Amino acid sequence: MSTHVALLRAVNVGGRGKVPMARLREVFEELGHREVRTYIQSGNVVFDADGTPSPGSLEAAISAAFDLAVTVIVRTPAGLREIVGANPFPEEDPSSLHVGFLAHPAPAGALPGADLERFAPDAAVLRGTELYLHLPNGLGRSKLAEYVTRKPPAPMTVRNWRTVTTLVEISGG
Repeated sequence: MSTHVALLRAVNVGGRGKVPMARLREVFEELGHREVRTYIQSGNVVFDADGTPSPGSLEAAISAAFDLAVTVIVRTPAGLREIVGANPFPEEDPSSLHVGFLAHPAPAGALPGADLERFAPDAAVLRGTELYLHLPNGLGRSKLAEYVTRKPPAPMTVRNWRTVTTLVEISGG
């Protein structure tokens, strides 16, 4: 039995993709997962599973339960801890930091650096399956965030730094 964190893309955002957290926990339990808990309303599920859970099976169960097509990205507590440790913006205000979790590694050159300079003071760094974002004026006003989320290098969901560090804590990472 090992702990995992599932990150659902585009649930309970702007009145779309309504997913009650109590029912979401039930869906995970129906799949045989244990110690299922959610964190805030944006689709963060911490759970224990035998083996490595398949994002595809989670997506299928969520689709059947809610009639929604959502991307599910799964990370381990240790993986989340490594993500926090690899923060390329350690000196910046944590409230300006976000992480885009990609379903798989982006192709080489997916985010050309010269192209991103036009979004300063916003900045992005792609490391493996994570896209780190420094958005000093906030996510909602960021042209960079709009740019990278409109056509992400891979299926992606974004979390603010506080949510990422809280998920590390509650998952035992």
